[in-house]
Amino acid sequence: MVTLRNSLRFVGAALAAIRKPLIWVAAKAAPTLIIIFSLHLSSFCLSSPSNILFILVDDLAWSDLGSYGHPWHETPRIDSLGTDGMCFTQAYAPAPICSASRASILTGKTPARLGFEFVVKSKPGEQEIEPPQALKAPPFTMALDLKETTMAEHLLSAGYETAYFGKWHLNPHYNGVYNGWSPTEGPGQQGFNNAEEDFGSHPYSGKELPVKQMPGDYHPDGLTEKAVAFLKQDHDKPFFLMVSHFYVHTPIESPHAWLLKKYDAKMPLDIPSREQRVAYAAFVETLDHYVGQLLDGLEDAGLADSTLVVFFSDNGGHPEYVANKPLRGSKWNLYEGGIRVPMLVRWPGKVQPGSVSDVPVVGYDFFSTFHSICGKKDTKPSNDLDGQSLLPLFENSKQRLDRPLYWHFPYYHPEGKKFGESKPSIGINDFVTSQTRPHSAIRKGSFKLIYFDEDHRTELYDLDRDPSEIRDLSRELPEKNKELKTDLLNYLDAVHARRALPK
Repeated sequence: MVTLRNSLRFVGAALAAIRKPLIWVAAKAAPTLIIIFSLHLSSFCLSSPSNILFILVDDLAWSDLGSYGHPWHETPRIDSLGTDGMCFTQAYAPAPICSASRASILTGKTPARLGFEFVVKSKPGEQEIEPPQALKAPPFTMALDLKETTMAEHLLSAGYETAYFGKWHLNPHYNGVYNGWSPTEGPGQQGFNNAEEDFGSHPYSGKELPVKQMPGDYHPDGLTEKAVAFLKQDHDKPFFLMVSHFYVHTPIESPHAWLLKKYDAKMPLDIPSREQRVAYAAFVETLDHYVGQLLDGLEDAGLADSTLVVFFSDNGGHPEYVANKPLRGSKWNLYEGGIRVPMLVRWPGKVQPGSVSDVPVVGYDFFSTFHSICGKKDTKPSNDLDGQSLLPLFENSKQRLDRPLYWHFPYYHPEGKKFGESKPSIGINDFVTSQTRPHSAIRKGSFKLIYFDEDHRTELYDLDRDPSEIRDLSRELPEKNKELKTDLLNYLDAVHARRALPK
């Protein structure tokens, strides 16, 4: 256990170190997603299927967890997954925005291949931005296509019981309810044979919750309670449980006055946007409590020692509430702050406690990973999956995965305009973008290239040396710039990616 604690202290120190620009240290993992697998095997030679619990959280930033070096957030229950398992310092969301990232995670395909790159809307249409922009973005994708095979459908065909609780956001907002599940395009139609809609205790529920004053007193969370009840059922077959939290997405409104008081006393007085960040800190600790209830449910059900747990976020942090520094950018763009997220994996007997991996991984790897675990011995379930199985990394954190990662965002997102300019500044976020414009990105080794559709401009960064993406190397390294640009554009062409085009 001493080794585990020392390893996590190293992670925290390393992640804290990269708060200083241009320090050659790997940056943290980002947005929140948790996955739990229950395994009954003694080695990585998987001869029988294993249970899987996958917890996905919303908008949790790369720097939000205590184990990732946050100076005041307290997240002991989530952090315990790293103490008892593996922490990924370079995990990525498939997209800088919710729906696209979730669709990619469920299908194992990039948003570019899926043609699902933005958030779902209440009705079909095209993006209208004022003032008019140079390019026309693709029409909105309204739902995850029922023809796509999700990881739940694949596991269902392998004999799994499947369950889903929480945020879906992959169909048009149903019956006037924002984020409401559709009866024809919801989880029940995408492979989850146990699915019950519940907004939990998040403000999305529309319920005005009474203020809690007593320390340690939390409101019950309906979706967490349903997930725990599922865990405690008798299961005559392996199960895949996905718990998709609404936390820590806006609106940030905490009814836990005792948590607000705690962080008001704990947070430095000179922190920018202090009131928002006090409320956000209370939200983060509330999420930690509900994750703890899930882990307790596993323990009470006798599944903790036979379950693989992965914790992951769907995209980077919101710039009004999160300081992503030293990473540049935030939710809505493809700089590191928008796509690098936290990821923790616990798998007793399979993953070494306290281990750390700095290998770049991405959310669309989970489909292939779960396929490797489920015991289905047929060939690859689809010949157009973009992800790779992470089992080699679970077994040995020093393994390498030699492949490029791709991102594609052919839309404008003007909301970032409120939060500053796309250059170093002083404030809650040192690096934000004034307005997200159509762009794509590739990471290959330590190099990352971003391509901007409006003017065909590129930016090239060496993330090992420059995690803050300050020094553009596109002119200094023209051959590397050409190589990555060619690879990116060839990939987009090969998957018939939808592009933003001149009007």
